[in-house]
Amino acid sequence: MAERLRRPFLIIAAGGTGGHMFPAQALAEQMLRRGWRVKLSTDARGARYTGGFPKDVEIEQVSSATFARGGLVARAVVPFRIAAGVVSMAARMRRDRPDVVVGFGGYPSIPALGAALLLGIPRMIHEQNGVLGKVNRQFARRVNAVACGTWPTDLPEGVEGIHIGNPVRQAVRERAGAGYIVPGDYPMSILVIGGSQGARILSDVVPPAIAALPMRLLQHLRVSHQARDEDQSRVTSFYDENGIRADVQPFFGDVPERMAEAQLVISRSGASSVADISVIGRPAILIPYAAATADHQTANARGLVEAGAAIRIPESKLTVDSLAEAIAAVLGDPSGALHMANAALSVARPEAAEELAALVERLAEQAAG
Repeated sequence: MAERLRRPFLIIAAGGTGGHMFPAQALAEQMLRRGWRVKLSTDARGARYTGGFPKDVEIEQVSSATFARGGLVARAVVPFRIAAGVVSMAARMRRDRPDVVVGFGGYPSIPALGAALLLGIPRMIHEQNGVLGKVNRQFARRVNAVACGTWPTDLPEGVEGIHIGNPVRQAVRERAGAGYIVPGDYPMSILVIGGSQGARILSDVVPPAIAALPMRLLQHLRVSHQARDEDQSRVTSFYDENGIRADVQPFFGDVPERMAEAQLVISRSGASSVADISVIGRPAILIPYAAATADHQTANARGLVEAGAAIRIPESKLTVDSLAEAIAAVLGDPSGALHMANAALSVARPEAAEELAALVERLAEQAAG
């Protein structure tokens, strides 16, 4: 009787950036609806993003070990810390065995995926970007399925990917295809989001670019600008000194709402941001993060740019003048802006979370025989 009543159990493992955590949250929401029990395994950085996860998701914080930081001694002990994390996770999985483990990338996903590999538990990775991250590349040949958010994805030879799309959170899906109010002689909104990495250049260039706009546009504008803690004060002061109505915060908990209200989004081209922009359907100016591994943010932007939904400005060509010109081109052309919004919707995959959840269930069913 107890076995018949047992709920299927999923462990989601994700690293500490919004790019990993937001699609992980979307999958968690879907699996709970399907009657699954869900646990999230993440690190201290990832824990900052768990406020939006459903309360029924169990949160397990693991120690993250990375080769990217620290001196030689610190790096030398990383393999031992990783091995200890895998062994510890395997012991927990023996006591409370998951039906499937899904990794979304980042070093904190190693213990869960490594333990699943040791124990023969069905496992899958989801890669958000057009280029596999370091951890996902290491596991690509050692999992039962590789789900891809951006297509095409650069995969190791012999590895086949499944184009799922990037799952978006319920708050985004609730605003899918939200009616777009074209730019005009009335209040307009610009949303500026930079992601957890590389947002400083946006704080340096975006405010003066907006201030350089013609008064016929500027007088109607309000700005929501996501800036790093250390940049918040100076960005706020600049907007104030130039008479621009702006809300500057390190983190917006209501990005989907602000995006749905915006006439234009200025953003890095992180995979989750690109997915949100396409599902809600908004014109965008995308500035790929130049230091991203294998320039994957340029690959992420490709779909929106080729569809005519976004203007891409490489970081090397980002200046106050080039950005001001791009902003004016969108806000000064109502019909063109509407075309961009509709083009964004044309490449959206709002059902990605359901498709990923269905893939999880197929893996569990295949393992059960």
